[in-house]
Amino acid sequence: MSQFFYVHPDNPQGRLMKQAAALLHQGGVIVYPTDSGYALGCHIGDKKALERICQIRDIDKNHNFTLVCRDLSELSEYTRVDNSAFRLLKNNTPGPYTFIFKGSKEVPKRLLNPKKKTIGIRVPDNNIAQALLTELQEPIMSTTLIMPGESTAEYDPEHIRDILEHQVDLIINGGHLGEHPTTVIDFSEGDAKILRVGEGDPSPFE
Repeated sequence: MSQFFYVHPDNPQGRLMKQAAALLHQGGVIVYPTDSGYALGCHIGDKKALERICQIRDIDKNHNFTLVCRDLSELSEYTRVDNSAFRLLKNNTPGPYTFIFKGSKEVPKRLLNPKKKTIGIRVPDNNIAQALLTELQEPIMSTTLIMPGESTAEYDPEHIRDILEHQVDLIINGGHLGEHPTTVIDFSEGDAKILRVGEGDPSPFE
């Protein structure tokens, strides 16, 4: 049965963030809040944890996974990004965007899109996610928590507890989160290409 942390959305308890980061390092699968709803997350290098996430969501290896980062300092390690793209990201993060880049050799192959060799990058504007990332000191391998047969992300942590308490190791309750899909910008071929318009303003990338 999973642990269930009630975390203050404005001032996340450091003790709980330490415990959550330790669980990730130990191979745990967690549910945590972002600025676009709840997400499933695991350690970037943990193959078994990733397989558990795929089972929960009923997705295959062709799914587009995302690295959720604290800031842009980790960008060059995991992606190939030029100066113009970096300036655009710097001016628009943190926020509800997902950016697609070619992955670097530091990204495990199983996380890359098998055809395009791309990876998603997010810098969330959410205090709990930021506190967790600060404690972890590396990105979280993530995917939006959309259950099989559903088209929108889960937003009610108590409902998430009802359906997933035996399948994940930790659920972080950061309150009810509305459906706020990210705006998706693809930089993998060089220039910015808007793939989906969501909460983030697309105009800087047009």
